[in-house]
Formats: sequence, C-alpha cells, structure tokens
Amino acid sequence: MTRWRGLAPAMAGPKAVDLARAGIGAALGLLGAGLILQAVGLAGLIAPFGASAVLVYAVPNSPLAQPWSVVVGNTGAALVALVALAVLPPAGWTAPLAVGLAIAAMLALRALHPPGGAVALLLALAPPDRWDLALATIAAGSGLLVGIGILWNRAFGRAYPFRQPAQPGPHGTTDPMPQARIGVDPADLATILDTYRQSANLGVADLARLVGAVEQAAAARQMEGFTAADIMSRDLVTVSPDTALGSVAELFRSRGFSSIPVVEGDRLLGLIFQIDLIRRAREDAFRKHHSLLAALMRLIDDHRATAPRAGDILQDFGARVAPETPVGTLLPLLSDGGAEAVPVVSGQRIVGIVTRTDLVSALARRLAQATG
Repeated sequence: MTRWRGLAPAMAGPKAVDLARAGIGAALGLLGAGLILQAVGLAGLIAPFGASAVLVYAVPNSPLAQPWSVVVGNTGAALVALVALAVLPPAGWTAPLAVGLAIAAMLALRALHPPGGAVALLLALAPPDRWDLALATIAAGSGLLVGIGILWNRAFGRAYPFRQPAQPGPHGTTDPMPQARIGVDPADLATILDTYRQSANLGVADLARLVGAVEQAAAARQMEGFTAADIMSRDLVTVSPDTALGSVAELFRSRGFSSIPVVEGDRLLGLIFQIDLIRRAREDAFRKHHSLLAALMRLIDDHRATAPRAGDILQDFGARVAPETPVGTLLPLLSDGGAEAVPVVSGQRIVGIVTRTDLVSALARRLAQATG
C-alpha cells in the first residue's frame, strides 16, 4: 500500500464553511463576469474565467490568485496572443506558440495566472473582430471577478488580497508582530522559495507566517507539563463594579498592578487595565475640551456625585482559561496585540490570573532547566 500512497489526496479535507465560501462565491463572481462576456459576444471565455474563480474563491491565499495576477495575467496573456496572431503566419503551430509567449509574458510581468494560458489559447483559436473590445472586456471581467472576490472573502473573514502594502502594526509602527519576527531574513526566505521553485505557490509572507507558527508551537512544546495553575497569581486583589475609579487608581499606584479583576461576588465580570484609565480620561478631555491631566484628575475624583465606577470601563474580552489549561495555549493569547493578562476561572469564579510577566518568567525557568 505504501507505493500507492502518493496517489492519495494531498489536501486536507475542507470544512463546511470552506465549501460554501468557494462554491457560492465562485458562482456569484462568474455570474457577474459572464454577463459582461455575453454582452459583447465573448461567452466562450467563461471557461478560463471559471478557472480564475477556483483560485480567487477556493485558494485566495495563493500568489496565483492575487488581483495583480488575475487582472494583469488574463489581460496581458490576451494581448500577447493577439499580437502573436497578427505578426505570425497562419499555421498549426501559431496557437501553441502564442500560448507559450503569453506564459512567458505573465512570468515577466510577475502575474502568473494559469487561466491566462486558456485565455490566450481561446483567442488564438477564435480571434475577435475588435481587439480593443476584447481586451477591455477581459480586463473588466477579471476586475469584476476580483472585486466580488474581495467582498465575498472578507465577508467570510478571509484576508483578500492576501499580500497588502506594509501597514502599521497595533502600536502604529512598521515593526512586524513579535511572533512574525523570525530569525530568518526575508531575503533568505525568498532565496529558499526560489531554490525549491515554490515562489509561484507560496509567498515570503506566507512562509514567514508558517515559520513563526512553527516556532510558537516549538515554544509551546517546551512548556509541556506546565499549566495555568502552575504559574498564575492566586492571592488576587479585586474590585466590584461599583468601586470608584479613584480607588482603582490608588490600587494601581500602591500595588504596582497592570490589571485588576472586576468581580460581583465570586463571578468574574472583566478586567481593568491601567491604560483603560488613560483612554477614558483622553476621551473626556476631547469631549469636554479639558487638558488630559485635568480630565484624569477629574476621572479619579471620588467626591463627584456622578463619578464613574469600575463597571463603566472594565473589559470583558472573553479570553479566559481553566486552571488545567496548558501554558502553551497562553502563548498566542498573551502575544503582542492580544491580551495583557488572562484570568483563570473555575466555572464563573476567578481563581487566578496570568500576566505576560508570569509567562516570561515561566519560559525563562523552563529554559534554565533545559540548559542547566
């Protein structure tokens, strides 16, 4: 049986949401593109557009499915095929040569899109009367397919286009997220992809994310045997939702906490972070045209008749774990841009809290044990 294993499916089984996203999305995209093609008498091009739809809606992360590849690939392939037909003599080898030139052009334009080869072949076999109309229709149809794909994929929570210009991270800087700051230079990753001839299937950003995920999984494995109960703080200082923010601020000052749980009886309602006080004061300063310092002093003034309470600014972001939760599970929760602290609960009752400092200390301790 081992010899036949290579004939088995190489892809993981899809989830139901993936089936719906790909199937229904492709149908909607082709409906829009098909109407344009039929209106100008190029309905035969719906076949390669169907192949484009497979990429855009089923594998939107692929470099072959990105907007540049779809629009420029299809349109560029069509233009090269039409030019080849115009300059080459009519013969049996003309159409194959036109397709070969179209593929070379797509590679040169960094717009490799397999359906573009089919577009070139169909035009070579049945040249249109008007080049301008054909090229405009192919470009418009490809653009519509991509446009619907953007809306549809994002409606399902998929990032498409997958590769976007560098954008500021959660801190307003261009630094990548810490889990993406891998030990391999992006130029080295690009070289690896080229060496293994995978640049058309996987981008540098994809590979960086995968390597980062592997490193995080490796770190989690190093923490095997540790649970949240092993590293959590147990002697908790909590406040009620009716606690004045002045009292909360004093706890932050005197205890040096970065977060304080808000409870009602034993039931956890959420957490208050130091930054929450500053954010609320900043909002008040803008709304009432006060300075930030004046707004902050007013916020923590317990003598006001309508002074805000802890329940007004608590965060209930839903990140909660049980005492038996492996520490490795906490790594993504406490990564940069995520939670600063994670409450540990038994049912609805809070029994501890794990901060980033607790996690770093646990990692350092396990590393010392491994190298000692």
